[in-house]
Amino acid sequence: MDGIRVVDFTELLPGPFLTHNLLELGADVVKIERPLVGDALQRSNPTLYSVLNEHKECIQLDLRNPADHKKAKEHILHADVLIEGYRPGVMARHGLDYCSLKTSCPRLIYVSLTGYGQTGPDAKLPGHDINYLACSGVLALSGEPLGEPMPGAGVPVADLCGAMYGMSGLLTALFQRERTGRGQYLDVAITEAVTHWMISRAFTLQPSQIQDFTGRRQFFIRPAYGAFKSRDGRYLSIAALEDHFWVRLLSVIDIGPYATPVYARMAVRREHATEINEALAQAVLKWDGETLARRLREADVPVMLMFEFDQLPALAQHSSRGLFMDTAHGPVCRFPVRLEGMGAGRRS
Repeated sequence: MDGIRVVDFTELLPGPFLTHNLLELGADVVKIERPLVGDALQRSNPTLYSVLNEHKECIQLDLRNPADHKKAKEHILHADVLIEGYRPGVMARHGLDYCSLKTSCPRLIYVSLTGYGQTGPDAKLPGHDINYLACSGVLALSGEPLGEPMPGAGVPVADLCGAMYGMSGLLTALFQRERTGRGQYLDVAITEAVTHWMISRAFTLQPSQIQDFTGRRQFFIRPAYGAFKSRDGRYLSIAALEDHFWVRLLSVIDIGPYATPVYARMAVRREHATEINEALAQAVLKWDGETLARRLREADVPVMLMFEFDQLPALAQHSSRGLFMDTAHGPVCRFPVRLEGMGAGRRS
């Protein structure tokens, strides 16, 4: 994306994460922040703010001030992409919405990245990750199988999902512009992005399965699938779902009455998933984590020890592929897909 100029009117995580990725892919990014208050992320998580926004040209402009408005407009006139994350109507009040710009900027790709999109009864509602998960059906499937819904998976799934759909959309629009010469407007709703991921679950659920928890049981309680604690306190993720993996698991671990031909088929094991997992948990407790992980790998069973984030840069798999870059803030995961011409790490 060398030579592609991006004007970024976003704050917090979704938009800045999107433009952070564009920067790694070679784009030049100008981030325009509100005066005095700036980006709220700078106050709530200054390190994350620095990681997402360093190497962008960050400037504060008051769009109500004619001189600052003119500066913002000049940046837009020279841009290929504009990304904004305000509630619907904010950019229009400043005359910087797509309709106001498309005549003077016919090649501009204009992306509005918001929680619920530009139209509909919820369009102007405030929101955060958990709200978008609730509106997409994901929250109803989150949490303990027999407990209350839990807010996500430890990372802001909806925010990051929306960012990546926004990125894939704008990259496609840039490709389309190469053919047509025309820019376009993209209305990216975070809720709709994460709802699209529900395709992986929607066709196996009945409406009643959510309220009575059977939906969660279906996806979270699967035989020989889960995180199991070893004797030395390590957790192993084991996923011996298929029949052939089940046979290989039994070649390493003795789980008593379930190691019989009666349970050779997944359809039978699924009916006894809770009991099988309880027996497997007791069996894993008899092993040291590293030893059992090695034995299961040798038997070609899907297994991986659980690692904390600060352990990841030293893992042989990640270090062999150069996944992490050293920065002033510590190791940072680079853009995970390498393209011809990309540098080894973050752009300066």
